[in-house]
Amino acid sequence: MKAELLVIGGGPGGYVAAIRAAQLGRDVTLIEQDRLGGVCLNEGCIPSKALIHAANLYHKIPELSQIGIATEGLRLEVERLRAWKEEVVTRLREGIAKLLSANGVRVVPGRAHFVSQGQVKVEGAEAETIEFDHCILASGSRPLEIPGLEFDHELVLDSTDALALEEVPQALLVIGGGYIGLELGTLYAKLGSKVTVVEMMNQLLPGTEPELVRPVERRLRELGVEVLLRAKAKGLRRGRSGAELVAEAPEGEKRLVAEKILQAVGRRPNTAGLGLERAGVELTEKGFIAVDGQFRTSNPRIFAIGDVAGPPMLAHKASHEGIIAAEAIAGLPSAAFKAVPAVIFTDPEIAYVGLGLSEAEAQARARKVLVGRFPFAALGRAAAMGEAEGFVKVIADGESKVVLGVEIVGPEASSLIAEAALAIEMGATLEDLARTVHPHPTLPEALMEAALAALHRPIHLLPRKGPGRGPS
Repeated sequence: MKAELLVIGGGPGGYVAAIRAAQLGRDVTLIEQDRLGGVCLNEGCIPSKALIHAANLYHKIPELSQIGIATEGLRLEVERLRAWKEEVVTRLREGIAKLLSANGVRVVPGRAHFVSQGQVKVEGAEAETIEFDHCILASGSRPLEIPGLEFDHELVLDSTDALALEEVPQALLVIGGGYIGLELGTLYAKLGSKVTVVEMMNQLLPGTEPELVRPVERRLRELGVEVLLRAKAKGLRRGRSGAELVAEAPEGEKRLVAEKILQAVGRRPNTAGLGLERAGVELTEKGFIAVDGQFRTSNPRIFAIGDVAGPPMLAHKASHEGIIAAEAIAGLPSAAFKAVPAVIFTDPEIAYVGLGLSEAEAQARARKVLVGRFPFAALGRAAAMGEAEGFVKVIADGESKVVLGVEIVGPEASSLIAEAALAIEMGATLEDLARTVHPHPTLPEALMEAALAALHRPIHLLPRKGPGRGPS
């Protein structure tokens, strides 16, 4: 078989790249070894957010009595919850198949590996060799394992296992306080598990601004989640109904008993077994595929996108990289984006986007910036929703007033960050945000208010006293 463009991997990077290339007139073949949609749709983004949504509803129902809505007879039916989650995933997966078919993309099931710089062999129902003019590699990533705590998928779980449990464990131990561990840990805490989080760094969500993490820490305490920081798993003793984990913490050795253990310490790229050396594709020191600004590898006929091309490992980043690679192959002057928004679906949600310069970094470099902060507690819509925790912070250049970054922790941060990403991509200024009419009462007003605060002319905040705090 011969393919003008061969795409390896049908996740959010691969299938989007295939559709865009087909729109540009290319003959496209896509190889997928498992299910269309990849980890994101089948085992990650979509099923986890479906369950998080359900857990949020379940947890909030008892609170409705506070606003005059009486509820009784509440119970959790895990089997029906799992079935609903699978219905959502199946419907979306079938939609991807229809999109690929409608765009003329040929889908070949099987596992691919390179046999030369211009050929792959596909191992499936029938082995076949495909010769290609160009190839886009979108093979994704898989969970990391801790030596001594390897996944057995019964007691020691990966994130996929945690989204398919047949019952809610009484006690869940989460190893890793990153976004995967906290999202799933919060989910199970709301469904009734006693959750303990073990994190070896000195804060939860390492790499995230500490002030964004504090509201999440407060909420975890309210949910009864125990957090151990600067703690490291040392050993595991298995039993019939669970396990005892020995963890080394600053205050000494701790023995933690749990029914299930979720290991969520990160992910690594799926590069092994692809035959990259035969394809002339080079890796970076950290094991990712080395690419240029259009995601071309050391073999100019092969492109790499998504998790295998380096962090951040985000589905929306992979999709946009797929579009850029497809357009580059078609000869279009496609270029990379300025900023990639990151979202953490904790409670409250965290989202941020920027050009790599936080407020603390700007101060360290003695760069003049304007910073505006607006709390959701001062926003009418947030108060009406009973979701007043958190804030929006806008960072802008001190001279040009161009928006450099936005950080949000609070209700629907995952949706609010899109306006911030657009502002940065368009090179918007604080004035652009402040003078854009935002509907009232809505949560996006917080972005406008934060921009006004950065310009020292807040409307719904008490004026700050001191030099340089007057109107401008």
